Amino acid sequence: QYDPIDVCGKNAELVLQSRVEGFKNTDLEELLYQDRKLVDYYDKVMSIFPLEDWPYFHRIREDRKVNGRDKEKVATLRDEIRKVIASQGPVCSRDLEKTEKVDWYWARTNLGRAALETMYFDGDLIIHHRKNTMKYYDLSEKYIPSYLLAAPDPFKTELEFTKWRLLRRISSVGMLWNKPSDAFIYMHMDSATRTRAFHELHQEGLLSTLHVEDRKEPFYFLTSDLSLLELALSDETFLSRTEFLAPLDNMLWDRKLITFLFGFDYTWEIYTPEAKRKYGYYVLPILQDQSLIGRIEVIKEKKNNSLVVRNIWLQNEVRKTKKLQAELEKTLKRFMVFNQMANLIFSPDVIQISKE
Repeated sequence: QYDPIDVCGKNAELVLQSRVEGFKNTDLEELLYQDRKLVDYYDKVMSIFPLEDWPYFHRIREDRKVNGRDKEKVATLRDEIRKVIASQGPVCSRDLEKTEKVDWYWARTNLGRAALETMYFDGDLIIHHRKNTMKYYDLSEKYIPSYLLAAPDPFKTELEFTKWRLLRRISSVGMLWNKPSDAFIYMHMDSATRTRAFHELHQEGLLSTLHVEDRKEPFYFLTSDLSLLELALSDETFLSRTEFLAPLDNMLWDRKLITFLFGFDYTWEIYTPEAKRKYGYYVLPILQDQSLIGRIEVIKEKKNNSLVVRNIWLQNEVRKTKKLQAELEKTLKRFMVFNQMANLIFSPDVIQISKE
C-alpha cells in the first residue's frame, strides 16, 4: 500500500525494509520509475504491484471509465493532454494551468488534476515519477508493453475476479478470517459473496484452514503456503529478528485480527488530533520474533543527517533488559542505513512502558 508521507521512510518502503535485507529507501523508486518492473495503481487503495499484473485490473479500469466523476468536462481535455505530453514530456497538474474547480473524490479540485487522474484511473496514463507529493504523468503505451495493454480481461465473471483478489489479500496478510475486515477495502463484496468466495476457494484447494485456540471460526491461508506453516511449527531453529513495521503494513491490515492474535491494539494516529493521541504522529509497531513488543517513534532530520529516536514504548509484559536494548540498537542502526542517515540520536530516557 502506497502512502506519500515520509517521516522515516514511506509506507511501502517501510514494508520492504522489514523483509528485504539491505533494502534502501531509494530502491523502490528505481523499481517503479527506472526499471519499470513495478507500477503504482489502485488495488487496495493506492498500491504497488508487478507490472505483469496489469491485465488483472481490467475490470477496475473499465469501471472507472463508466463511473468516474465529471466525465464530460474531463473528456474535453484528453486530446490536449496527449498533445502536451507529446511535446513536453511528463506533466503534473500545475503544468496544465486549468484552474476551474470540479467536484472530486475527496474535495473540489482543479480541472487539470481531475483530468490527469481520470486518464490515470482509466489506464491511459501512468505515473512517470513523483517529486515529493506531486505526481508526474506520461502515456501508458510508452512504458507498458503492448501485449499487456492489449490483454483481455482474464476473468469471465465478477465472482472470478473477487476470488482472485481475495487470494491476493490473504496472501498479503498471511491468513484471514471470513469476517468484515479492512483487508477487504474496495473489494465491494457483501457478506454472502465473501462467504461464497471463501467456500469455493477452499473447495478448489487453493485455500486451507487452521484453527486458533479460543476461536470457533476457521482461519484461511493459501494452500501454497502450507510448507511455510509446517516449517514454522517444526523444531527448526530460526535466527532472532527485531523489525519495525510500517503503519499500513500488510500484516496489520486487519487490526482486530492483530489484537486477537498478539494482544496488540494498534492505531495509526496520524489523523488523530494531537491532544487525543496516546503515542505520536507516526509510530511504528516493533515485531520481535513472534511477538509485537511495543512501538517506536523515529524521525529523520535531513539537515543534521541524523535519525532521531524520540521514544520507545514497550508492552507491559516486556522486560527492559540489556539484551533487548542491544537488539533495538542493532535494528536502529540498520534502520539508519535504510534511511541513508549518518548519525543515530536518542532522546533522553527513550524507553517507556506501554500506556495500555
